[in-house]
Amino acid sequence: MTIWAIADLHLAIGVPEKSMEAFGEPWLNYIDKIQTNWKERIFADDLVLLPGDISWAMRPEEARTDLEWIHQLPGTKVMLKGNHDYWWTSMRQIEQVLPPSIHLIQNNAFLWNGVSIGGARLWDTSEYHFSPYIQYNVNPRAKALTEAEDTSPDAEKIFLRELGRLELSLKAMPEASLRIAMTHYPPLSATLEDSRASALLEKYHINICVFGHLHSVKTESTLFGKKNGIEYHLASADYLNFVPLKIAE
Repeated sequence: MTIWAIADLHLAIGVPEKSMEAFGEPWLNYIDKIQTNWKERIFADDLVLLPGDISWAMRPEEARTDLEWIHQLPGTKVMLKGNHDYWWTSMRQIEQVLPPSIHLIQNNAFLWNGVSIGGARLWDTSEYHFSPYIQYNVNPRAKALTEAEDTSPDAEKIFLRELGRLELSLKAMPEASLRIAMTHYPPLSATLEDSRASALLEKYHINICVFGHLHSVKTESTLFGKKNGIEYHLASADYLNFVPLKIAE
């Protein structure tokens, strides 16, 4: 049994007019790339972590096609909401379209074969920035995706609310030999300076944290790593060249 992670699938099977292929390279044929790489590596008894930005759908029913596409791929899947998951409304509505191989993290935790998983989306914070690591694209849509940092007066309130949700989920995690947290936004800086989110992860004895959100990362950049016993993994699909990242086995 192996644990994998890949974030920011940005599927648009149900809303093809929103396909990420509009971004040009490297997103051409990205759905086929994800499917091929997934099937070549992942087996039915594996776990796949999907930390946010799953689908461009706007409503749960509209996301059904994308969720079914994920369901048909091997493995048990655990999802977290991203900032572009507009379809992710109430749990009651989502459960009506959620296939059985997919499980959600939202103020709760999930236990799988002795592995405990929790997390929360997080948000932009003034604690750290990633602009130096991003190759901004001249494509206006891509520029909006990679540069749209929330600097509004409400950003700190949203971040604090997300920290509360993160702690709620981490508290709910059962004892396990391996403890994994998912966030959508990175929980600390690329160079691993302490943060409010990383302090929570350490408090609840997390072993691995996986996240996404960052796109168009400069190829020469070295980001994240291990600090205070926690491995931090960026798993954005384009950063991984659409190949799921093996994080444990």
